[in-house]
Amino acid sequence: MEFIPKENGWRVNVTYGELHISGDDTFGYRPYQLMIASIVGCSGSVFCKILEKQRISIAGMSIKADVERNAKEANRIESISLRFIVKGKNLNREKLNKNLRIARKNCAMVRSVEKSIHITEEIQIIE
Repeated sequence: MEFIPKENGWRVNVTYGELHISGDDTFGYRPYQLMIASIVGCSGSVFCKILEKQRISIAGMSIKADVERNAKEANRIESISLRFIVKGKNLNREKLNKNLRIARKNCAMVRSVEKSIHITEEIQIIE
């Protein structure tokens, strides 16, 4: 990837399209938003693939991310809490939690930052 400077940030062309990055969210995605999005996107995708392979049927899912940042250290991301909100009937919480642990072990983004950012995951089931 080649990042090109622009007024108030950077841009890069990727397969899906052009991505604009800026510390000012009126000019592009903020770097911390992209970090959180990459972790959520990877985690969620791996978790969904595992559910699909095990033929666990869900009616829908969303992921809520709560982020704690440290203003005293360049506003670094200290921790991320992910709540997987899974919709469906007769879902086995124990099996979902086991699959979430497997997803964590296979998510490249979580594995890349797990020694510097505290990441927790939990399942919320909605019937």
